[in-house]
Amino acid sequence: MPRLFARTVAPADLGSYQQAVRRVLTCDLITAARPRPGVLDQVLRWADELAADLERLFGYTLVATTGHVRLVREVDALDPTQRQTFSRRGRPFDRRRLAYLCLLLAAFQRSQIEISLADLVGRLTPTANAVEGLGYDPTDGTHKAALVDVAHWLVDRGALHLSDGSLEAWAAGGEQGDALFDIDHEVCEVLFRPARPVQHLSSAAGLLSDPLTEGSPREQAARRARRLLVEQPVVYYADVEPAVAAVLRGRGVAEDLARATGLRVERRAEGVLLADPAGTFTDRPFPGRGGAVNRTAGLLLAKVADLLETSLAALVTLPVPPHAADQAELVRLVDAGLPRDGVVAELAWTVEPSSGTREGEANARLEAPLVERGRWETMIHELFAEFGASSFGGAWQQDPYGLLDAALALLAELSLVRPVPGGALVLPAASRYRNLQGALPERADAGQLPLGLSDLRPPDDARPFDGAPAASEEAAAPAPAADHICAEGN
Repeated sequence: MPRLFARTVAPADLGSYQQAVRRVLTCDLITAARPRPGVLDQVLRWADELAADLERLFGYTLVATTGHVRLVREVDALDPTQRQTFSRRGRPFDRRRLAYLCLLLAAFQRSQIEISLADLVGRLTPTANAVEGLGYDPTDGTHKAALVDVAHWLVDRGALHLSDGSLEAWAAGGEQGDALFDIDHEVCEVLFRPARPVQHLSSAAGLLSDPLTEGSPREQAARRARRLLVEQPVVYYADVEPAVAAVLRGRGVAEDLARATGLRVERRAEGVLLADPAGTFTDRPFPGRGGAVNRTAGLLLAKVADLLETSLAALVTLPVPPHAADQAELVRLVDAGLPRDGVVAELAWTVEPSSGTREGEANARLEAPLVERGRWETMIHELFAEFGASSFGGAWQQDPYGLLDAALALLAELSLVRPVPGGALVLPAASRYRNLQGALPERADAGQLPLGLSDLRPPDDARPFDGAPAASEEAAAPAPAADHICAEGN
């Protein structure tokens, strides 16, 4: 049976091709300078093969020119974990910054090749003031700071090139402060590629790919399965349509992706994931040295593992709320903020959500043990007592419960726990990290609390998600492909 990818790639070049695949899947926009010099040339070498393979495997469209590479994705579900896509210096954009970004992109005229910051402000102000609750006040420092962050975001991606002046000088309020930008209209165009005209949408669900139906071909389910594997930390069979679960349980789809990307397949009774031994195919490396929250999350998992081994029978096991319910609530919240006046009712596109389930066909509900809030709080106090409050950094040493909330939020984004009223359900993949150990540094290092793994052994396909990671995966984590532009809306 012919393989689905890299049909023209020589075996000796497969490693280079796999690296190009990983780059395209994990970087929202590749330019001569982003993510670093040399990457664009490495990817463009395989542009033709990548375009064909990404369309065949995922239904994605690759836009490749001599100056940039951009992957236009098919989106199956709204993903609230992609906040870092729109951020600066690690701080996700708030509503104001996201709104300013959209208004600035809309302000660029194709006939213009350059624009001053003063002109940008002049165009932004009336359009922002026309939006109830938004506005732009040049005397308000928070408004100026938001505009500066958005301009830097566009500069970082090459949509704007700063040719003169300084954003910081303008933000500081100097009389001579201004900046002049060159506009790259090609980059601006690929940054916003909605699946459908937004003025024709009555719901955010219209930005998602077509739902599976009883008559959907198997290849549509297979593509959705592949997308889930590279976009999500772990795929639980109970969270997906039965047709997709059947594809994932079979051999071939996950293994093809492993060969195409160089990642490693881990199968368990509850689901499947792709793990990256190098720890680079992810926007949220875990476990690792990514700060106090990352380290605390790992140490909490180690304590949870001890709890499950010693007191599992005493814990309450509850059904995990279905992913479809989360999606429905998220769509409802987004739709509540949609403007209705701009929608062309005659052309409005609507969709009835479908689970792709045939009559009499349904996935078994996933069940997981509940760790109550009180137990989590006891664990964080034990960690503070064991390592010292100062080991968790100045921002958290007086706020253990705030650190606990941040760590649980990270674990939830990695599909390792599921917050519920009264505590959090421990999902099966969390047991991959049961051998995490905390190690205090030999010298003071501003709260750097490293993590280590011990007693690792290869997983057993027949076991549930309670096996340790493979021996070569000390730094491996469930691998969500991220850092992609969600503004494309497709």
